[in-house]
Amino acid sequence: MATQPSPEQQKDSRKLQVVEKPKTNDWTKPQAKAIPREGYFEPQTGRYGPIFPQTPACYGFSVVGKVKPGKEQAMRDYGKKIEEAVEADPFVLKPLKLHYLRWILFDVGSGLHFMYQGIFDTDFDKYVEDAIVLFNQTGITTVFTNLEGWPEDWRTNVSAVAKFFREHQFPSFLEYGEYPYVSADEVRKALTLKDAFSNMLDQMQ
Repeated sequence: MATQPSPEQQKDSRKLQVVEKPKTNDWTKPQAKAIPREGYFEPQTGRYGPIFPQTPACYGFSVVGKVKPGKEQAMRDYGKKIEEAVEADPFVLKPLKLHYLRWILFDVGSGLHFMYQGIFDTDFDKYVEDAIVLFNQTGITTVFTNLEGWPEDWRTNVSAVAKFFREHQFPSFLEYGEYPYVSADEVRKALTLKDAFSNMLDQMQ
């Protein structure tokens, strides 16, 4: 003989069940991603070639090019110009959605080379397009004019610039993120909220 649930049991069964929503790209858990030799997981074509994927370290590239003879000092001087431009306007590079830039000059016996490492929040092709727009708007030239093979008409020929970057790109085979897939804007918002909360606590003392 079946028994009827008691009123208390019926009441409990009507309680809302709290189900945690699964997180995608969970920033609370560090992630690492091994990347195939090609630099992408599935062949997808973008505006200028294969689409390089977003990883736990966001988007980015490592471009290596040979420096024209006698241009080392020009390269270093340009680094100083970028420093001064950012000091004058801290948001001058904001359209590029950058996290970090790292520039390296090195010579392993085959002449001076330049490595451009960037981590950013847009895809590869958009970064190239945005960079050209930025340089044209500000009138600033680019450090790449000191590299062999850089297209002379780079200000108007986006396809040629994208081709140069792709031919000189060396894809990562591993990328790691301590707080994966978090954009630079999200980091800034979190820090702004942290400062506001700290200020509020100070006012309450």
